[in-house]
Amino acid sequence: MRNAKARLTRAASSGFTLVGVARRRTRVGIGVAGVAAAIAVSGAATAAQAAPRAAAAKASLGQLVAAGTIHYCSDISSPPLEFYKNGTTPTGSDVAIGDAIAAKLHLKPVWVNTVFAGIIPALQAGHCDAIISQLFDKPARRKVVSFVDYMNSSEEILVRKGNPLHISGLAGLCGHHVATELGTTVTDFLTAQSKQCTAHHKGAITVQTFPLDSDALQQLGLGHVDAYGTTLETASYDMSKNRNQFQAVGKPFGQILTGIAIRKNDNQLLHAISGAFTAIRKDGTYKSIMAKWGLTGDMLK
Repeated sequence: MRNAKARLTRAASSGFTLVGVARRRTRVGIGVAGVAAAIAVSGAATAAQAAPRAAAAKASLGQLVAAGTIHYCSDISSPPLEFYKNGTTPTGSDVAIGDAIAAKLHLKPVWVNTVFAGIIPALQAGHCDAIISQLFDKPARRKVVSFVDYMNSSEEILVRKGNPLHISGLAGLCGHHVATELGTTVTDFLTAQSKQCTAHHKGAITVQTFPLDSDALQQLGLGHVDAYGTTLETASYDMSKNRNQFQAVGKPFGQILTGIAIRKNDNQLLHAISGAFTAIRKDGTYKSIMAKWGLTGDMLK
């Protein structure tokens, strides 16, 4: 992600070798010293041509964490968007989109597993070049990062199968304990709903937050909370994998655009990622990824 300098240097090196071989074949009588001089001259010329291209490539991508790579911060605990396959390999729709964008930029993707609550500070501190982690594009966040929107997302409430507590959805959570991941938007919805509950003389919602989304789901499975709040996409995946354990209640709520976040002052990388995303939409890669993970309803129209 950093820049194309390493690639251009390798290309230049390849060019030097080909020029040298060609001269050996066409000018046999030049001698060893002459060949060396010819290679040096042609190499210098190629390097001179490559330098501006390398500088231009670097400028077009902005300042990267490491040359030839793009580091993505992601909370890799929220299937089907990002999670570990076999415990070691990042996978999911977000990962596939990030990898496809990296390919268009001729960069190697590096996934930096980051707790969601600290994911924007990690970007600002330079631990990564961009965030792909179902980060909602909200006005407050736009003050500190720039976004390339790539999908829609909604929120949903899950309860134990059979809904033993007869919870009707977000408005029916008054007086209940609900688990969520720390720093997520659903926590804001629950906090606002709790105020509505108390305003109508009902019990407040007790929100219990956890570092990972998977930890919050586990609390519901263990019966330590009455409900679990997460995104519609993660809820759908959780139910598909645990058909006899969880169910959704009420209607999805809070649909919002979701984006790839880039540091506020890094306009070069912003434009590069935006262009690469446009390219994977045009060539069908984006649609194919969203279809594979059952997220076509969330695609940008």
